[in-house]
Amino acid sequence: MSAPTVPSETVPSETVPSVTVTRTTTELPVPPGADDEAREIVRALYTDGITAKKGAFSREATERMREDIGVAFEEARSRPGGAVGRGPKRYYVEIHPEQLRGFVEIVDHPWFRKVSESVLGPDYQIVEVGFDIPFAGAVNQPWHRDFPMPDATRFEGRLTSLAFNLTAVDTEEDMGPFEIAPGTQWDWAEDFGHEMFPPKPYYPRYEERAVRKYPQMGDISARSALTIHRGTKNFSEKWRPVLVIGVDAPGAGNAEHHDLAVTHDYWEQLPPSVRQHLGCPVVDELTPITQKHTIEGLVMGEAD
Repeated sequence: MSAPTVPSETVPSETVPSVTVTRTTTELPVPPGADDEAREIVRALYTDGITAKKGAFSREATERMREDIGVAFEEARSRPGGAVGRGPKRYYVEIHPEQLRGFVEIVDHPWFRKVSESVLGPDYQIVEVGFDIPFAGAVNQPWHRDFPMPDATRFEGRLTSLAFNLTAVDTEEDMGPFEIAPGTQWDWAEDFGHEMFPPKPYYPRYEERAVRKYPQMGDISARSALTIHRGTKNFSEKWRPVLVIGVDAPGAGNAEHHDLAVTHDYWEQLPPSVRQHLGCPVVDELTPITQKHTIEGLVMGEAD
């Protein structure tokens, strides 16, 4: 079977500033011996920048996840630095794996493992566990990526990290669904704010590509967090919590921006298939995580 190719780049209109598309080769890094599912995963993440698996988990498991998110959010809001604002009525919170009863079920799922291995290699590392919650009144975020483009992506056209998302509720149109501009993980321009936020003259580029996602309980997606995206306005009276698990290729360096840890007792209970992908400290007692995502708070505005 011949290797899939990356579609040619659309020429931007004259009224929109040009971006540099950092990946120019049509060859995709499909691992040797990859099956058709793995090849499709690599194709999707190197072209659209996002892929998904419907119904990977039961609704009962998802309900437990939502309960755990609710407990963790209340704890985080009770202390300084526990939750960071990512726009009005929108928060992000990082947690430790054992605060989530279904952590092992998620990261040991065959699809989670296949995506991580196919794109990041067999020695991938889980570096982040957290959740994003837009509440009633959350507004459109500015278009953004979650961190600056690393050199491996800019100069080598290679993805070095992924973000897995699991919705805790059935997403409806009025709940401020996630919106993504497929193919823009390769966009680079000198004037992106903090190397993450395209200025407003670029917005037509992302609006014309924008796709809204409506995941249901039990679904899981994987995306390059470099793909330009935003949360949209929540017109409903409902919250829309989404779990986020960040995964790195060896040497990607994102672990230094997070404080993931597990206790000795929890570590001993983990299956080897999960332990080998957790490079975090093993401690006697967990320390609540103080959030570090200050740039988003500055640019997007405080949550309250």
